[in-house]
Amino acid sequence: MGARRRPCPQAAGPEGAATSLAAPWGPPSLGSLSSLPPPRLSTAPRLPLRSVCQDLLRARGRLPGSSPRPAANGSSCPPGAMAGSPGLKPLVAVCQVTSTPDKELNFTACAGLVREAAQRGACLVFLPEGFDYIGSDTAETLGLAESLDGDLLGRYTGLARDCGVWLSLGGFHERGRDWPTTQRIYNCHVLLDPTGCRVATYRKTHLCDVELEGRVSMKESSFTNPGPEIVPPVSTPAGKLGLSICYDLRFPEISLALRRAGAEILTYPSAFTVTTGSAHWEVLLRARAIESQCYVVAAAQTGKNHERRTSYGHSLVVDPWGSVVAQCREGPGLCYAEIDLDYLHRVRREIPVHSHRRPDLYGTVAAAVGPVP
Repeated sequence: MGARRRPCPQAAGPEGAATSLAAPWGPPSLGSLSSLPPPRLSTAPRLPLRSVCQDLLRARGRLPGSSPRPAANGSSCPPGAMAGSPGLKPLVAVCQVTSTPDKELNFTACAGLVREAAQRGACLVFLPEGFDYIGSDTAETLGLAESLDGDLLGRYTGLARDCGVWLSLGGFHERGRDWPTTQRIYNCHVLLDPTGCRVATYRKTHLCDVELEGRVSMKESSFTNPGPEIVPPVSTPAGKLGLSICYDLRFPEISLALRRAGAEILTYPSAFTVTTGSAHWEVLLRARAIESQCYVVAAAQTGKNHERRTSYGHSLVVDPWGSVVAQCREGPGLCYAEIDLDYLHRVRREIPVHSHRRPDLYGTVAAAVGPVP
């Protein structure tokens, strides 16, 4: 169950605002495209998100009605937009959806966003936690779950292959091999490459058990098994990608472990509640980006998933300086951001916190002897 990668036959280039949440990974929305170029280390004012994103897509020939440019590298990413290469920088797309218990309706919505992102030149497309469905209660959640070899993941495999993109499937309700004995599922982050190969699976290690009196009640551990390990970052056209899920965002230890392992992009597919999202969502994501000096990509659920659940939304991308460079607005949709690894390495050179860390001290606090000075 802890296997990180599966050999490929081909070469590869929750949180909701209801008073009770018996359902799992609760589910954002976007009516506009939004992206900014990586900012210089300055306090220059931010340009309007819509106009910047339209300028970005226009420069790529990717505004609605433009013809997609074929790539020779097996994906929709132009050859000059691969990580570490000159020319266009890699473009990532972040999806915001409103999942319901209807798996077919959810697939149709997600597939439409993935196809749109691919047509506009994204190399890597991120879907949120619970992209497959959001159950209305625990029984429905368990009843709708599938194995990684089931029909639904098979359809996403075909989608990745047809569109020629990497897919981050942010929180799949997985019936693992231990399902017959445990009757519990895993919250599984699946990464597919453009051939449809499953190159990584991460199972959520921190489960969301939260009681906010009169506002939010959730006990994910009552029907979900915790994952056994953090998986190594995966090399993608946009950079080395570290996988996490939703509630993991509250634990900086995982982001720092992924940074030590070489991550350049951290991803937190999520389903935050309105209560917790409005208070903590952006500040936590920016903190993870600043402390790790990584890009942070967070696809999110939005809106009313069912009668007992509403999700916060606000899918976004944060750069290594901690600036929000793309964000979804209200409703399902997409936002886009370029990943500039030259900029990332500049930030790391100018403030080299990674080399300043003192792992020899962390985890221990010296006992006080005598008066504290």
